[in-house]
Amino acid sequence: MKYNAFGKLGNQVSRLGFGAMGLGGVFGQYDEKELVRSVLHSLEKGVNFIDTARNYGESERILGLALREWKGERPFIASKIQSKGPGNLGWGKPIPVETAFPKGWLRESTETSLRLLGVDTIDLMQLHQYWPQWDNVDYWMDELLQLKQEGKIRGIGVSVPDQRHDIVLSLVQSGKIDSVQTVFHIFDPLPLDCLIPICQENNVAVIARCILDEGGLTGFLKEDTVFGEGDFRKSYFDYMPRHLYIERVNRLKEAFVPKYANSLAELAIKFVLHHPGVTAAISSMHVPQYADENIAAVDREPLPEEVFEEIRQHHRWVRNFYETKYWQ
Repeated sequence: MKYNAFGKLGNQVSRLGFGAMGLGGVFGQYDEKELVRSVLHSLEKGVNFIDTARNYGESERILGLALREWKGERPFIASKIQSKGPGNLGWGKPIPVETAFPKGWLRESTETSLRLLGVDTIDLMQLHQYWPQWDNVDYWMDELLQLKQEGKIRGIGVSVPDQRHDIVLSLVQSGKIDSVQTVFHIFDPLPLDCLIPICQENNVAVIARCILDEGGLTGFLKEDTVFGEGDFRKSYFDYMPRHLYIERVNRLKEAFVPKYANSLAELAIKFVLHHPGVTAAISSMHVPQYADENIAAVDREPLPEEVFEEIRQHHRWVRNFYETKYWQ
């Protein structure tokens, strides 16, 4: 495993992090004991960065069970404050910060996370939504800074709602935050254009999420793939005819696998981790086999620069499938 300093906080974190959304059942139902074991398995393999959220169902509680069993060095824990806005408000379009995070809500959500995780301090607390219009209102940042002063959180971050990476640039340059979490994968390399370099300049950590495009960049999707009840990927991948997605994936396989990577997933991970401005990339590793495959990719030979640039320039396919979640 390879490690990076986490921006101004300075912690050495694994370049591949455990994305804990899968602990909440969004990718199907799993036995709770097996989910706990998946966390411990990844920690044993050298992963020491875990990203969860209040909005991920039972994720924080299950992660708390795993942390109580873990006997090694405490991992870096990142969570996110759940919006109080009803339904999916605030994801597809801006809403007032008073609706998403009314006064007192940031503390209430943080206290709940601390209790469920069974820890005294959360290393990084992120807003699970952010819109630049909120910068004109002071109270929400003041509440986060107060939580930091009390030692309940160590760092402050924001998670960009979707592919509109540029909305957070002014906040990055303000010096008020420690990290940004953003969508970044082969089909959407746009953070490389502005966000990642500007975060580097301001010593703000970058957490790349959706690095396998909700599993699509593993090559699992077939025309006849059926998703279980509660699995949001049904609407995600059927936003347009599936064959269009599958054709894009097949082009990547034909051009780069196995010459530059043993699998499509390895190629995707190598691509995201190629730029030194990416502090950590998170992937759902709630199945130990997935964890082993993803972790192995980190230590393999990186992509040649010309291959990285070819993928970046000629395989980008920017689209916002997340709209299928916003407007259901």
